[in-house]
Amino acid sequence: MILIPAIDLKEGHCVRLRQGNMDESTVFSDDPVAMAGKWASQGCTRLHLVDLDGAFEGEPVNADVIEEICTSFPDLPIQIGGGIRNIETVESYLEAGVSYVIIGTMAVKRPEFITQLCAEFPGNVIVGIDAKDGLVAVHGWAEGSDHTAQDLALRFEDQGVAAIVYTDISRDGMMEGVNVEATKQLAEAISVPVIASGGVTDMECILQLNEVKDSGIEGVIIGRALYERTISLPEAQSYIDQH
Repeated sequence: MILIPAIDLKEGHCVRLRQGNMDESTVFSDDPVAMAGKWASQGCTRLHLVDLDGAFEGEPVNADVIEEICTSFPDLPIQIGGGIRNIETVESYLEAGVSYVIIGTMAVKRPEFITQLCAEFPGNVIVGIDAKDGLVAVHGWAEGSDHTAQDLALRFEDQGVAAIVYTDISRDGMMEGVNVEATKQLAEAISVPVIASGGVTDMECILQLNEVKDSGIEGVIIGRALYERTISLPEAQSYIDQH
């Protein structure tokens, strides 16, 4: 199971939100590139970047910072989400050195976009499914939909997506624990690997996810818990390596 530190970008800063609320942000660093270096030096094997401004604007806003991180750490696989609405943005990110693009809103609004991307960029496309009360939310979590997480995931099962990032919005940034059961149920329902996200609080969360990783859970994104030091990345990585 891969441990993936998160760097959420807002106005060029590294922040964390509570339940996706842009008005509930905490700034943890004004140097995202240095923060990426910190996680890289602690042994992370993949990095999760989110252009929060881009998610709300519908187009990249922090692309310069993202490109700088890619240039600074060329050997570190990076996945990026937020505001990716067209093929030109995907091409730009991949050319900059990003390994995976995460598509959320467009997966709901225009599912054929996922089909096109998977055909043109096989192995580079991840679908982001952000759910609250079982239903998928889009546009930076500001808008709901009628889709369940499982139904949406099944739609793309045969498209060739590299993974599904599943986020329980109600727990994201709240330090209340990851929704292990919902993540496990989704992973068991599909053949695509699932990356857990939202609410990871301490080592107990890592242990619980690791116990059910054989259900199809490929990795876990860790945000606020790393910044507030309730999880040590080297300690967590050591545990995963031994189990």
